[in-house]
Amino acid sequence: MSSLKELAKLLGVSISTVSKALNNADDISENTKIRVRELAEAMNYQPNKMGAGLRNKKSKTIGVIIPDILNSFFAEVLFGIEKQCSKKGYDTLVCISNEMTKKEAEKVRLLKSGSVDGFLISLAAQTLKNGDINHIKNNIDPQKLVLFDRLSDQINCDRVGVDDQKITYQVTKQLIEKGYKKIAFLSSINNLNLGKDRKKGYLKALSEYSIAKENIMELSLESRAAMHKKLVDWIQKNPADAVIAADNSSGIMFQNCLLTQNLRKAKKVTVIGFSNDKNALLTFPKMNYIDQNASMIGEKAAELLIKRLESNSKELPFVDVKIDAKVNFFE
Repeated sequence: MSSLKELAKLLGVSISTVSKALNNADDISENTKIRVRELAEAMNYQPNKMGAGLRNKKSKTIGVIIPDILNSFFAEVLFGIEKQCSKKGYDTLVCISNEMTKKEAEKVRLLKSGSVDGFLISLAAQTLKNGDINHIKNNIDPQKLVLFDRLSDQINCDRVGVDDQKITYQVTKQLIEKGYKKIAFLSSINNLNLGKDRKKGYLKALSEYSIAKENIMELSLESRAAMHKKLVDWIQKNPADAVIAADNSSGIMFQNCLLTQNLRKAKKVTVIGFSNDKNALLTFPKMNYIDQNASMIGEKAAELLIKRLESNSKELPFVDVKIDAKVNFFE
């Protein structure tokens, strides 16, 4: 790769002229700009973003911390983040907390030392469970932070997520109005705020339709130990005609366990999980799902952060954006 100095020498102009031409400055003639760009392309010139960042005190890079890279939801969110950042000329550095506060704190320090302009973070399960967010509050300017999906009221900043209570309430209500009498609720994320909100939506709908307590069926799957056996035992003892799974894995596991028990019954029980079309294909019959518009969450989170980073005003009020979720029924 060539340097600005080499380009300037070959063109017989100053380094400043080359730099201005590449940045489309108004005081450089169009002919000079064309000559500089053509030579830069021919010699595979790449701008030194780190050097430019030091000069401008901006790296045009955003740090992203997610709790789980294997979760397809976060993969979709990252797609949305990258799409929006690329559109606005920003790069991304992605780190994984593995659901641990210690790891999350390490990644915050790592990204901060690398001079990222701002942070997009989905909080680790351990952080939310213990309410320990000092590593974020003490190290990140809230003007340079957007939380997405895994949120905390303890941090005053922009936030993007789904109204989990509302969508679960709506789904439960739809099932009741379709004639389902025994609607169960499964969850492996009871320790997360979004898991609690989804359960509240489920219980709210049952309460409004005066569903008796003895017909409320819940199963916690937080412990991974003997999960399949637990599901099979629960299926044999609970005659549910519909199941709402608060998370993707619980829905897929329940659907598959149900299939191993009774094919005829599996076709009669309606299962709905928080998932997407690709994951719904992993089950038979195809699982109904609540689409959280994950990529839209990522796009909006990146948009809010970049808007704040590029704003000259520090008075912009923080916002709490709720992305619309939708239900996909295949029955």
